[in-house]
Amino acid sequence: MSESVITCRNVSKIFGPNPAQHLAQLKADPGLSQAGYVHAVRDVNLEIRRGEMLVVMGLSGSGKSTLVRCLSRLIEITGGSVTVEGRDIATLSEPELIDLRRRKMGMVFQSFGLLPHRTVLENVAFPLEMRGQDRATRYGRAREMLELVGLKGREDYFPRELSGGQQQRVGIARSLAVEPDIWFLDEPFSALDPLIRREMQDEFLRLKGMMNKTIIFITHDFDEALRLADRIAIMKDGRVEQCDTPDQIVLHPATEYVAKFTSEIDRARVVHIGSLVAPLTSPAIGEPVAAHRTIRDLARQLISDPRIEIPVINDQGAVIGSVLRQTALDVLLGDAQ
Repeated sequence: MSESVITCRNVSKIFGPNPAQHLAQLKADPGLSQAGYVHAVRDVNLEIRRGEMLVVMGLSGSGKSTLVRCLSRLIEITGGSVTVEGRDIATLSEPELIDLRRRKMGMVFQSFGLLPHRTVLENVAFPLEMRGQDRATRYGRAREMLELVGLKGREDYFPRELSGGQQQRVGIARSLAVEPDIWFLDEPFSALDPLIRREMQDEFLRLKGMMNKTIIFITHDFDEALRLADRIAIMKDGRVEQCDTPDQIVLHPATEYVAKFTSEIDRARVVHIGSLVAPLTSPAIGEPVAAHRTIRDLARQLISDPRIEIPVINDQGAVIGSVLRQTALDVLLGDAQ
C-alpha cells in the first residue's frame, strides 16, 4: 500500500463568533444549540495516499469545499489536525506555508481565476514568475504545459478570446506548471456544458495516466466521480459518511444516505469483476476473465457462459481467484440483496 501523503484526524471547522470554545462545549454537550454557528466539517478522518485520486462528493452545503480548503490550510481548522507528508500544517509559519503551496500544491477552482490582461502564456507562467524564475525558463515550462493540455498555438491569446473549456485548460496548465505533488480541484468542470465537460474528463484521465500525482477532486456529479476516482468520500452535513472504492460504495453502502445517494447508479457499469473475486474451489477451467473488466463489459459472456465458477486473472495474466457466475449475474440483473 502506498504511503499516506495527507492525513486528517478529527478535523472540524466551525464558523461563528468563538468557534474553538463552541467546539469544546459541543464535545461536552452534543445537544448544544447551533444557533449562530455553522458546523461545516465534523470530525473527519481521512488518509490520502501517494498517487491516488480521492474524489470528495456530496450535495451543496455538505462541506466538501470547506474540507479541501482545510487540507491546504486556505482556512484554519477549529479542531483536529492535518498533516502533509508528516508535517502538521497548523504549525507552519506563513513563509513555510507559502513555500509548501508553491512547491508541493496545485489548485484549480470552478472559477478559472485567469488574469484578463495577460496572455495565455503569461497566465500559465505566472506562478513560476512568483517563484522568481527567469523569463526564458518559465515561458519554456508554460509552453510545455500548454501543449500537454492541447492548447499549443494559443499562447498569445487573451482569456476572453477562448471558450470556457479552453479557459479551464489554461487553469489546469497553470496549476501543473509548478509540478505539484498534490493537486486540489474544486468542481473544475461544473460550469462547462456536457460535451466540453466530457472532453475535459477525458483530458484529465490522460494527464492522470502520465503523472503520479496525489489528487483531491471535488464534484457533486456521481458519474464524474465514477469515471475519475480511485476512492470516493461521500459527505453529508460536514461528515464523511463513507470513504471507499466505487465498487464497494455501490455494493456495500455504509449508511442509508449513501444507499440513497447511489440507488440510481447502474451497478453493473461500476462493479469490476476483481471486486467479486473469491478463492478458487476447484482447478481453473476454461477462458479466464480480467479483474479490471466491469460486469457490464462482460454481460454477454456472463449470460451465455455455462460455468458455475469463472477464473479471474490480474493485469499480469496470473489467476487470482474466481467469480461465481450467479453472483455476477445478480449484479448485472439487479437481483443481489
